[in-house]
Amino acid sequence: MQKFVRLLVLMSTLFALNLVVTAQDDDIEPATIVNDEGGPVVITGDVEYTNAFFTAGVSEPVIILEDQTGFVNRDEDYLFPEESQVLGQITSDFFTSPFTYSLSLPFEPQAPLNDVDNDEEEDLGVMVFQIAYWTNTFGDGFLQERDLFGGGWSTAYTSARVSVSQETFGEYVSGVILVYAPDDQQAFPSGFGDDGMLFTEDDPLVLLPQGYTVVNMDEEVFIFDRSREVTIDLFEGEGAEADDFSDLSYTEAFDAMIEKFRNEYSFTEYKDVDWDEIEEEYRPRFEEAEEEDDPVLYGLALVEFTWEIPDGHVGSTGFNLVADAFFEATDGGLGIAIRELSDERVIVNFVLEDSPAEDAGIELGTEIVAINGTAISKAIDEAVAWSAPFSTDHVRRLQQMRYAVRFELGEEVDVTFINDDGDEETVTLETIAERDSFNFSSFSASTTGLELPVEWEYVGDYFLVDINSFFDDSRLSVLLWERMIRDAQNNGVPGIIIDMRNNGGGSGWLADQMAAYFFQEPLVTGNSFFYDEDADEFIIEEDSQDRLYLPPEDLRYNGEVAILVGPNCGSACEFFSYNMTLEDRATIVGQYPTAGLGGAVQQFFMPEGISVQLTITRGVDPDGEIHIEGIGVVPDVVVPVDEDTLGLTDAEYINDDPIIDTAVAVLDEATAIDVSELTEIGYDEEITDTIEAGERVQYLFTILEGEEVAIYIGGDLDTYLRVYDETGETLLAENDDLVGLNSGLEEILLDDDLTVIIEVGTFGDSESGEYTLYVTTGDNPLEE
Repeated sequence: MQKFVRLLVLMSTLFALNLVVTAQDDDIEPATIVNDEGGPVVITGDVEYTNAFFTAGVSEPVIILEDQTGFVNRDEDYLFPEESQVLGQITSDFFTSPFTYSLSLPFEPQAPLNDVDNDEEEDLGVMVFQIAYWTNTFGDGFLQERDLFGGGWSTAYTSARVSVSQETFGEYVSGVILVYAPDDQQAFPSGFGDDGMLFTEDDPLVLLPQGYTVVNMDEEVFIFDRSREVTIDLFEGEGAEADDFSDLSYTEAFDAMIEKFRNEYSFTEYKDVDWDEIEEEYRPRFEEAEEEDDPVLYGLALVEFTWEIPDGHVGSTGFNLVADAFFEATDGGLGIAIRELSDERVIVNFVLEDSPAEDAGIELGTEIVAINGTAISKAIDEAVAWSAPFSTDHVRRLQQMRYAVRFELGEEVDVTFINDDGDEETVTLETIAERDSFNFSSFSASTTGLELPVEWEYVGDYFLVDINSFFDDSRLSVLLWERMIRDAQNNGVPGIIIDMRNNGGGSGWLADQMAAYFFQEPLVTGNSFFYDEDADEFIIEEDSQDRLYLPPEDLRYNGEVAILVGPNCGSACEFFSYNMTLEDRATIVGQYPTAGLGGAVQQFFMPEGISVQLTITRGVDPDGEIHIEGIGVVPDVVVPVDEDTLGLTDAEYINDDPIIDTAVAVLDEATAIDVSELTEIGYDEEITDTIEAGERVQYLFTILEGEEVAIYIGGDLDTYLRVYDETGETLLAENDDLVGLNSGLEEILLDDDLTVIIEVGTFGDSESGEYTLYVTTGDNPLEE
């Protein structure tokens, strides 16, 4: 009977709505339908991409029927309901552009109905969809908030084209959408109207037939297609599509490139870049390369052009054209690598066996004074580092140290050093073909290229976690990351050391969301300025702030954190590290700041198969200030660069790494347990008290011979019970979880009296709150 009543209510509601819609039938004409075959059943199409980063980190690409309720309501935080996410199939090689897809439509889709006729009457409305490409990274097979970059609707790789201008960003301008009408009485726009925007009051309206209709927005009057099988290709989108100057001449391509940099490079004023001066210097070189039809001249001009811009994100693949020049200039070595110490001395930190340097008496730790008569500091400054450009002085100088001892093969080099007697000595050495010293000083010398994106191990009581990349398989990165977090929680790990020293960056979004696992509240981390072509200036969208979106509560780690940084931590690596400084969440440890690469990048194409990269956004902190570019993430705890930390003395490091040892010391101090003074407790006594994170509370208790006793801890905390001997040095028993209780020990019966220390703590010493301690000879007082 109840089900029948509900059915009557539903029927009466539908009848009332039908009356409302029927009343408008006289005013709104039915849509003109082409190919009226009852509506689409299967949609197929191509997805073409030019963006160099499109496939980066992707392991689960998906094509979905994307609910457009967010667009209809202009709700940029809208999340597609899982039940609306109809998944398609990718039917060709995803890593070859274009790839193909197929999507079978459900008989009745499950998405919100939207009344889009703006007549102030309540109608059933329609479901509106795009066909869109996404990638699944977090959680199950459906897209969630973190996969959706916080929500909204697709603006690239979708069936509808959208505006990228500041005034109308995200608005449909053309392309195809799919509409589902639950009956034949629902009105839908047949054009954009005078304001050029869809779903606004000036839209002309038509009535749609029941079921699916493909709406083509390329004409002034929309085309309504009801073909059974439909081909819908997805648009890459103006904001994602790469510029291509590859068919131009060298000079024409340079002109296009310099104009792009002049307009779109995000740090022109900050870096004081003079584009006119650069153009005046380099255009003749491109003209010469064109006249000579010389790809090497062109490549050298292109590479050295990028060196003019002090930004480590800027670069090109033009190095492929000039590799011979690089090897010729650097083939000769002396068999040494050098390093500048914190006290500004420059010493040798690598000597190749049987090298010219070793034969001349140069040893590990030898101080170098001059090269070819030039003071070593100046010689370093004047060295040409082929790994340029650089965003920060410390990275530039570290790289120049590598190149200051590289020469052409067979070149004679005068080296002045301090010998064993403490005197200056100058020797003339002839360079040999050796790269061992050069490779030793590489920022990536400790890596193999075979590392997983996330790896971890125990270092003492702590986890040492390497995040090696944000450019690897994103899904794998998250699965490994969450496994590490669970392992840390399940094992009560009190602190985590995260080694970011060999992470070249990748996905800034992934970096942000992996940092979120260490916070308990959503957090704004910053924003970005970007170039708006219509405004011809860099603007910032306040609504597009960078945010941390929280993972499930059981995946949030509350323990202490130390972050290891260095000059080989760049871009997304730096944003992760910076995020961990917010709310003093972590301590930053290192010898140097990070690389100082503070923006998003874009690549475009030049002649000879070369791609060029430039920085197109200006990353800022929550206060709108540049916080990474040219600065880097600076250590809170600076480890000195000296003979000890370079491993040139017998100084002992437990982990063979002074920076890791420093981080362990930082965590030891942060996780030091505060043990309370002893309080006596007796038989059948109950004590209610509070405990703070990082604290343990101790009680002195004497177990009497032959008297069976139990110890229970109650309350909402995840408590940990330990029992020590009277000295507090020997652990006699412990318990984390007792059935029906947080922790406890039962049936304690001894042959002799024994005085013990009962210690109350929390799991991982990470919680604060109230507990009750029971010492009883009776039943568990918490059981009913």
